[in-house]
Amino acid sequence: MVHLLLRGESLGITSPPIDAILFDKDGTLSHSEPMLRALAEARVFHCLALAPEAGCPPEQHDLLHDLLKRAYGMREAGIHPAGTTAVAARDHNLISTATALTQVGLGWPESLALSEEVFALTDRLHGQGSDAPPQPTEGLVKLLATLREAGVRCGIISNDHLEGIHQFLGHHGLTPYFEAHWSAEHRPRKPDPGAVLGLCNELGVPPERCALIGDANSDLRMGRSAGVAIVLGYRAGWSQPVDLDPSFTHLDHWRDLDVVAGTPAGVLRA
Repeated sequence: MVHLLLRGESLGITSPPIDAILFDKDGTLSHSEPMLRALAEARVFHCLALAPEAGCPPEQHDLLHDLLKRAYGMREAGIHPAGTTAVAARDHNLISTATALTQVGLGWPESLALSEEVFALTDRLHGQGSDAPPQPTEGLVKLLATLREAGVRCGIISNDHLEGIHQFLGHHGLTPYFEAHWSAEHRPRKPDPGAVLGLCNELGVPPERCALIGDANSDLRMGRSAGVAIVLGYRAGWSQPVDLDPSFTHLDHWRDLDVVAGTPAGVLRA
């Protein structure tokens, strides 16, 4: 049992005791933006290259380019932290691609088939197979070590696939810090509050003894709906400022968190 303090202050009127923390992955545990941008750019490139063969008129090329960039949340400054590339699962990104293709005149079957072909060509760019594999966010490893020392169980709740989660953790030696994972293969998927309850069950900790930390409003509202004791918004995982619901507490660096073992008298600093 620990208490969490934010910048030395209790979270709310009281800081409830915590036995486990549920972490989002992309944009929270990992600085995934360079890899996700490369993935989105590759999907746009291959989609534009293959679309004429599927019946997309050449005069629609520029429109398709714009539609795909919007669908993927691509901006000059980087990836939109709340866009489909950043927060949605692979199948949702595939559907958004097919939808963009229908807007330039392709039928739905042709759009789906082309999207599947494009994703098959670009899936190898995702995760550890990419030229820009995601790195842990600054200060994360120190925090995880502090949590383990304090006996806090940690889990990951993500719309990435299990393979991507395991690759990220294994590549950086983080596997021992996490006892359970809830991925795109699990049902229900986030942002369904049932995903939180499922992960809490795997950890053996009720939601009222858990904290949840994520970088998207959907994560935070999911945690609140599931009855999680502490819900925190993490804002430092993207090049663009993350616009989070002000009704939630936010942090900008892992060093903002203090882990208090037992009573607030003994603080373990991350």
